Amino acid sequence: MDRSDVEDVVRRSYAAYAESDLGALEPLIADDFTFSSPDDPELDRAGYFERCWPNNEHIRHIRIEKLFVEGEEVFVRYELERVTGERFRNTEFLRVRDGQLVRAEVYYGASA
Repeated sequence: MDRSDVEDVVRRSYAAYAESDLGALEPLIADDFTFSSPDDPELDRAGYFERCWPNNEHIRHIRIEKLFVEGEEVFVRYELERVTGERFRNTEFLRVRDGQLVRAEVYYGASA
């Protein structure tokens, strides 16, 4: 995959999450996907959809501030706005393979 394809997968996944579009997100998540955050260490694909997907209901907007691609690895910093108006930033390290996300590591940031 070239840089623009990798970036496209990442941008589409954030858009699907922000738009609560599970049908758009599911094909972007590989069967062997793993997710890790301070609250949810080493979830598999099913665990991600069970624990993390429901959070989409609390999101008003996600704005990608920085996105860096090297090969199939991506760093993203985004600002998320909850429906309550609360804003915060997170950074994620992602790995893409064959048009799907295979790894996501979330690092919590400060309130915006």
